[in-house]
Amino acid sequence: MNGINRRGFLGLTAAAAAAGCASDKCCTGSKCCAGDKGRMLFGACRGLDAVPLMKKIGYDFFESSVPAMLQPEKSDAEWAKQRDAILAAPLPLRSCNGFIPGKFRLTGPEAKFDDALVFAETACRRADIVGVKTIVFGSSGARNVPGDLLAKDKKDRPDTEKGVEQYTEFCRQLCKRIADCKVTIVIEPLRPNESNIINYVWQGLQIVEDVNSPRLRQLADLFHMLCGRESACSIVKAADRLMHCHIAAKGTRLFPGSDDTNFQPYFDALNKINYRGGVSCECGWGDKKDLEKNLMTALATMRKFAGLA
Repeated sequence: MNGINRRGFLGLTAAAAAAGCASDKCCTGSKCCAGDKGRMLFGACRGLDAVPLMKKIGYDFFESSVPAMLQPEKSDAEWAKQRDAILAAPLPLRSCNGFIPGKFRLTGPEAKFDDALVFAETACRRADIVGVKTIVFGSSGARNVPGDLLAKDKKDRPDTEKGVEQYTEFCRQLCKRIADCKVTIVIEPLRPNESNIINYVWQGLQIVEDVNSPRLRQLADLFHMLCGRESACSIVKAADRLMHCHIAAKGTRLFPGSDDTNFQPYFDALNKINYRGGVSCECGWGDKKDLEKNLMTALATMRKFAGLA
């Protein structure tokens, strides 16, 4: 843990709780407790500088990257300033994305887990300290199966089956290391032109079931689901294993409401399973001068489709 001992970790965790970093109780799936809100929560992937504006508009949380927020490669002393800034923010940092940097190879002949596991475990333990509920495991650069790992049956394509096995084994080893943590890793399916493994929710669920750990659950990214023509039925099938969602407009990959993308079937599915986790805008925001207006549009759009307008 980059020098933090168990006593220090417990002390920091207690301090974080006293500072109100865990404003909603620990979630266990689609029927998770959302504190006193009793509904799905809405957030956006933005830095700390945008959080006061998001609070004013009515967002419930913010999401940002693991390297920027949790800084796993820095010492505890170096991270302390960022830790304190997160705890002092007017909204909770409920989720982090950008988990494993591409410099760590999780698949292929050069795959080595040791350094990546140290990085990931440090991130998870710091996530607990500042109240992060979920860490999004997309990380296409780290997980994509390189072309030199060739399938035996076809010499012209990567062995994605072996790659999935390696990715699954990494998840299994990480979950054992963080068994005593509260944060949950959520697998993010990515469209095929971004990742050559785990493109659909049902594929992520197979890994969740294989690893069989409370520290590993599923994410539904509505943008990737729309691009891959994945039915909203996948959300219903995920049920209690679904713990986080991302959203972006299909046509523009900008904020919800920037085009006429119809998210209704997906929000209907979320309501059907009584989903009470986070829905976070992972998207572009257009011109900087329009940020406030576009944040307002995104929140109003999500609330409309969720039936909360």
